[in-house]
Amino acid sequence: MGKRSSKKDLILVEFAKKVRQRRYELGLTQEALAEKANFHVNYVGGLERAERNPSLTTMIALSQALETSPKNLLPD
Repeated sequence: MGKRSSKKDLILVEFAKKVRQRRYELGLTQEALAEKANFHVNYVGGLERAERNPSLTTMIALSQALETSPKNLLPD
């Protein structure tokens, strides 16, 4: 079970990096991204710190706000 937990953590960390990188590419602040995605800014911060495990619907809304596909936000 420990391996699964650490793998999950790595997935969230990689997802967080991709979200943050795409946000930077678009020149968005966390506040601007939160507004575009209709999320609270604290939630966006939690995603970028890999503290949140987003649902599929959250990932889709986030990818739309980041003008990319959900696939591009997932680890390779």
